[in-house]
Amino acid sequence: MRDIDGHTRIYGLFGFPVEHSLSPAMHNEAFEKMGINALYLPFRVAPERLEEAVSSLRALAIAGVNVTIPHKERVCVLVDDLAAEARLIGAVNTIVNRQEKLTGHNTDCSGFMASLTGDLGFDPRGKRILVLGAGGACRAVATGLCLGRAAWIGIADGDMAKARRLARFFSGQFEGTQIASLLCDPQALAALLPTIDLLVNATPVGMRGESFVGHDWRLLPLSAAVYDLVYSPHSTPLVRTLRAMGYRAVDGLGMLAAQGEEAFNLWTGKRPPPGLMKMRLEKLIRGG
Repeated sequence: MRDIDGHTRIYGLFGFPVEHSLSPAMHNEAFEKMGINALYLPFRVAPERLEEAVSSLRALAIAGVNVTIPHKERVCVLVDDLAAEARLIGAVNTIVNRQEKLTGHNTDCSGFMASLTGDLGFDPRGKRILVLGAGGACRAVATGLCLGRAAWIGIADGDMAKARRLARFFSGQFEGTQIASLLCDPQALAALLPTIDLLVNATPVGMRGESFVGHDWRLLPLSAAVYDLVYSPHSTPLVRTLRAMGYRAVDGLGMLAAQGEEAFNLWTGKRPPPGLMKMRLEKLIRGG
């Protein structure tokens, strides 16, 4: 146990649930290795207590927090200011507290793109991409893919109205990428899968070991790649299934590390040693 004193700066994570999160391990590893007197803690914040939790950052002088499911979109209206990327995405995953002024940032977009390149070797330029889910994670992913000059992005969600709203939003922001809304239903997606270059899971499916039901992923061309934003010790059911079929597939561990590095820099003005956070995560959950 590290020494904690009156100068220890506190950082953390707001989510519901947070018990599964690996963020404390990687951030505390970086603080320790870099000799920074700080501690990162998980805070289980129920949706009805989110406003109180955000206000507590000022009262308790908590220097910053990450924000995860299901709070990323709602927290936008609870901070004092939004950085440009968070305003564009419409979701916050990092809050910085500077002299009781709370600024919301989003490091998911850059984290996803860094992992997409580094872990999957995928370039979205000119590609057709299907994103499952129309929540805050999808917003970050779609922003990165549009900036990366993807040709077409399909946003599929069980709530068709939600998918349409998000597709309209991105169509108005990025003229170079065609955006479509789809129902996340096996029959609705079956005819589309053979045309897809990249499949992205931006839903919580897999977080508790559950699988997508009814989808025939064999319809994807073998040249397609798969990125699952969810991560788990033995990878996710989606990644394991697709790898067994011969597809290139990775889970969100690389994105978790990359977005964490960006958040760490926002809080401290310093970057952890390259690869430190990812190595800590791999050692923790995979014995790597």
